[in-house]
Amino acid sequence: MAANESSATVKDTPKSPRLSLQCEAIGNDTTTFRSLDWERNRFDIEFGLRNGTTYNSFLVQGSKAVLIDTSHQKFKQPWIALLQKTIDPKQIDYLIVSHTEPDHSGLISDLLNLNPEIEIFASKVAIQFLQNQIHKPFKSTAIKSGSELDLGINPSSGIQHKIEFISAPNLHWPDTIFSFDHGTKTLFTCDAFGLHYCSDQLFDNDPEVIKPDFRFYYDCLMGPNARSVLQALKRIDNLPSINTIAVGHGPLLRYHIDVWIKNYRKWSKERSKGERYAAICYLSQYGFCDRLSQAIAHGVGKANAQVQLIDLRATDSQDLNSLISEASAVVVPTWPNQADPSLKSSIGTLLAALKEKQWIAVYDAFGGNDEPIDAITNQLQSLGQKEAFSPLRVKQIPDGNTFQRFEEAGTDLGQLLNIKQNIAAMKSLNGDLDKALGRLSGGLYIITATQGEGEHKRSSAMVASWVSQASFKPPGLTIAVAKDRAIESLMQVGDHFVVNVLKEDNYKPLLKHFLKRFPPGADRFLGINILKDLAKGGPVLSDALAYLSCCVAQRLEGPDHWIIYAVVHQGNVADAEAHTAVHHRKVGNHY
Repeated sequence: MAANESSATVKDTPKSPRLSLQCEAIGNDTTTFRSLDWERNRFDIEFGLRNGTTYNSFLVQGSKAVLIDTSHQKFKQPWIALLQKTIDPKQIDYLIVSHTEPDHSGLISDLLNLNPEIEIFASKVAIQFLQNQIHKPFKSTAIKSGSELDLGINPSSGIQHKIEFISAPNLHWPDTIFSFDHGTKTLFTCDAFGLHYCSDQLFDNDPEVIKPDFRFYYDCLMGPNARSVLQALKRIDNLPSINTIAVGHGPLLRYHIDVWIKNYRKWSKERSKGERYAAICYLSQYGFCDRLSQAIAHGVGKANAQVQLIDLRATDSQDLNSLISEASAVVVPTWPNQADPSLKSSIGTLLAALKEKQWIAVYDAFGGNDEPIDAITNQLQSLGQKEAFSPLRVKQIPDGNTFQRFEEAGTDLGQLLNIKQNIAAMKSLNGDLDKALGRLSGGLYIITATQGEGEHKRSSAMVASWVSQASFKPPGLTIAVAKDRAIESLMQVGDHFVVNVLKEDNYKPLLKHFLKRFPPGADRFLGINILKDLAKGGPVLSDALAYLSCCVAQRLEGPDHWIIYAVVHQGNVADAEAHTAVHHRKVGNHY
């Protein structure tokens, strides 16, 4: 050791998350405060974020001033300071709460400390939630579709700002409401039309850059509520021409509004086809119900089955009875063993609405004082329902593995709902065409993917034959991944995975293992010899002929598959003389 070197151990100091704020005018008398969370990589139902996220709030000033939403608690000091620099909080007359999820409502209590006279405008359900959330008295007005808030004329611009409210429940919380300023033709939508994309770019100047994140966000948060999306679209169709969609996450939408609305309409209609659907029930703001129900619903949607999320606290008894009785499958959470009278009434309606031939399943809400999951399961089974999947138990605070298990259970349920039409599709051969497609041969591969570390590690694997080299420089390949594959959620843009090439003389044991049906959350690699830490992205199988370590660069959506284009960063061959296993099919309309 050199004389000037120290033998003392230097400990790494924890890296602070990269946070920043942006304050910009977005229209006459209208300002946005954007809290930029550059490095957040997990959100809500534990889907991965590739480009961070933002939490957007807005100030509209007529003769009176209204703030629309606040921000995440992590931005408390800088956000309050920026607000005070822009306007004296005592001059804020109203606060519109689009919905009460903490990333938008986290600073309401702090705002009321600065100005207790602020009057809160929110849906009736949101006000009830806020009373339990901020634990202090506040002025409030419950609003619904058609309600208005007149801010008067701004003396500088001469523009009158009149806010019209539009009820949009379940987008993606039960208490959501949109706000439309007739003065600037700005529609404030909170979560709807948003995307998790952190950038200094204020608007949607380049749609191609944000399009993948826009779709990914829709699939995770809005898709499970497609029926509610269509109802909200009908309501905003009656508005005058929209100049800006001021979203709660990501860049604001201004230059391509028609495209974004068209996409929402198209995707939601596709998700709402058919009469068979799964009703996924939850209790808003109880335990982990919100996130766990979203994970199940997301899994059902991946199987191209219909889903309807139902908040047992907020859904009208008549609507609840109709939604439950008409569902093909019903999934319910554990509920508090000391339920309040209103919730008891909803549970009674739920139980009375169940039908004998429905599929039924129960999941643990992990609320702290739940009715035992086995007691609820036995109660439901005594009514004659069929079990859709085994009870989903949660024994610790849900992590990535938990959400993956719930999503996989949802996918299994979606496949169960579609089993008759899938069998019919297999039987409806198109003669020569299907036989000709079946003559397209391919190699045999096992795709592996792993994310996270330790107890938060998530992993999956699948058999693939639709793999093809797609570029020389950089070396790249494509893989067709069915939308209902569990591994699909680990193959987003920026994710790494491994292609294991199978050997023609020893592939059958591996094929048999990875083709079997795994229970939700099961370890796909149990009993399989693997080489750990050899390649970035996933395990390398000891018996593989070769492996390729890849990173997803692009995704192209097909009718029932995602086409994944990935750049290959690493690879090796175990046996230079051996050949790849080849797969031949008889027909080309199913595996």
